[in-house]
Amino acid sequence: MPESFGKRQRSDARAKKTAAREKRRAARNKRREERASGVLEAGTPIAPSDANEQPEDADSSRVSGEPDQTT
Repeated sequence: MPESFGKRQRSDARAKKTAAREKRRAARNKRREERASGVLEAGTPIAPSDANEQPEDADSSRVSGEPDQTT
């Protein structure tokens, strides 16, 4: 922490870090309880990726690497 921070600023920074740590701890304990009860599967949940989705007007033959056969 830079020395330009006063006592109150350092105290506030520590309080924010403590609050964030407590929030993460509570979320972690909730996930553990849900896994133990069978609500969640063990492991990291992976959200579906939007990068693999193509717009409706996209030509799929160009994306797959095949030559364009529209000519």
